[in-house]
Amino acid sequence: MSKRSLNGTEFTAMVLAGAEQLQLHAEHVNSLNVFPVPDGDTGTNMNLTMTAGVAELKSKYTESLGHSAGVLSKGLLMGARGNSGVILSQLFRGFSRYAAPYTELNPSQFATALQTGVEAAYKAVVKPVEGTILTVAKEAAKHAVYFSRRSNDVVELMEQVLAKAKETLSQTPDMLPVLKQVGVVDSGGQGLVYIYEGFLKALKNGVSSSEVSPASVEQTVSRVAVTGIVTHPDLATVQVPASAQSRLSTEDIEYLYDMEFFINRQLGNAQPAEFDEDKFRKALSVNGDSIIVIADDETIKVHVHSKAPGEVLNLALLYGEITQIHILNMREQHRDLLSTGMDIAPMPELFADIPAETKTPEAPAVPPADELAPYGFIAVSSGEGISSIFKSLGVDVVLAGGQTMNPSTEDFVNAITSISAQQIFILPNNSNIVLAAQQARELLEGERSVTVIPSKTIPQGIAAAFEFQEDESVESNTDNMLEAVSRVQSGQVTYAVRDTNIDELQIKAGEYIGIQNSKIVAAAPDLLNACQELLGKMLSSGDEIITLLTGEDATEEITEGLISWLEDNYPNAEVEVHYGGQPIYAYLFSVEV
Repeated sequence: MSKRSLNGTEFTAMVLAGAEQLQLHAEHVNSLNVFPVPDGDTGTNMNLTMTAGVAELKSKYTESLGHSAGVLSKGLLMGARGNSGVILSQLFRGFSRYAAPYTELNPSQFATALQTGVEAAYKAVVKPVEGTILTVAKEAAKHAVYFSRRSNDVVELMEQVLAKAKETLSQTPDMLPVLKQVGVVDSGGQGLVYIYEGFLKALKNGVSSSEVSPASVEQTVSRVAVTGIVTHPDLATVQVPASAQSRLSTEDIEYLYDMEFFINRQLGNAQPAEFDEDKFRKALSVNGDSIIVIADDETIKVHVHSKAPGEVLNLALLYGEITQIHILNMREQHRDLLSTGMDIAPMPELFADIPAETKTPEAPAVPPADELAPYGFIAVSSGEGISSIFKSLGVDVVLAGGQTMNPSTEDFVNAITSISAQQIFILPNNSNIVLAAQQARELLEGERSVTVIPSKTIPQGIAAAFEFQEDESVESNTDNMLEAVSRVQSGQVTYAVRDTNIDELQIKAGEYIGIQNSKIVAAAPDLLNACQELLGKMLSSGDEIITLLTGEDATEEITEGLISWLEDNYPNAEVEVHYGGQPIYAYLFSVEV
């Protein structure tokens, strides 16, 4: 069936199908993310970003494609997490800018919108790397522009876009040596391919503007998903039955209560318990599954399917006041569906992780300049001890972050607007967070003066904060902090989750690995040996200042053994030990001349 244009309803159906396809394969995308360490969170970040966009779009789309694309772009922009999420948001931001004046897009306009999105994404990245999601998007859009001159069918065009994206994805190992070394394709590029697969699936299902009213879009997209074929490169093709709900026994729904709520850390207990996300997740998993926890310093968003809702709420009350509670009995829902005798059951709510009408708190009015503090600071931290160190150095807002839970652009925007200061510095302290911080700065350009110091590790961020001087100018402080970042050698010790081979270094799953700056330089089955091997490579003269930040997996015995080893082998070094409390990394090291 030939299709000459797309309107807003059809575009919305494509986006929802693309988001669903990405969500189905998020863990596979995670498993491909092997650099700099073989743990990965690309799928998680792209999924959270796409979910934020979908939540916005579901409540505000119209028949106008330009308007719907703009709504999606806003949701993606504010929900963007990690480099992959920021790049994804930029692809659709550029798309929406081109599409803004159009109610419908023909194939040529659709291709140009894709190309405009690529240009926006490349512009957002300071040093674009080929062999990533950027390359997959670029080649697919370039081919779309070429093919649109030869076809007036949107479905044919999307087939070509997907085919070119898959072809380029297969070539990414030849562009990035680390991908070839490990034997995987780029994770972000794979995530984009899954989204494009959803786009094509919706188009081929025959969504028509004459048949689909705004009120029926979700039901139409559900039908696309329920009757579709889900493919996975590591699994056999699975045919999903058209009436999946009718083939499920109600009693098989073990965790029957679908719960969603927020915990406001600023309300409730005068002194709420220190929030340990891993501990909280483990507690929820005792009687639950489908657990999603999104936390920052002020709010914790929780989604869980549980057998014991009362226990979940009692656990949550330890950390603050519970708001926006939604509890559904999924067995009751299932019985109702069966009793209606529907031929096709509606899809379960796949995108309930963020409320459909998420409202960004209004930014407080900025006081007159003479009432503002000269400087304000925002830092991203992982671990109770590290957060305390940043606060002791004068940081105003500490955002929770790390390898698997990156602050979004909106988190940074809210943090910036909460500080009454003439000049605000941001310390991202993770290479995967720098883009989101920079995007927040750009959004507030002209309203607030913000400088992002591109610290990529916790030690770099601490060194920068320590270098700051209240009586110095903005330019002088910026230069001094950048210089402090450049002279710090950062080390991290964690464990590998899979076998891999990087730079002739054989790594087995479960071994401890040492990372110097962004490069894996050590691997050992013993934690102490991995620490010693890493520090041996980081130290050059032996008279440096060494700081040890102990994480959740550190032990007093290993810490004492490491200090003793340093005293014996580097007697001129100055050694400091601080409690960090960070997850994932047993030890963080800082070496400074």
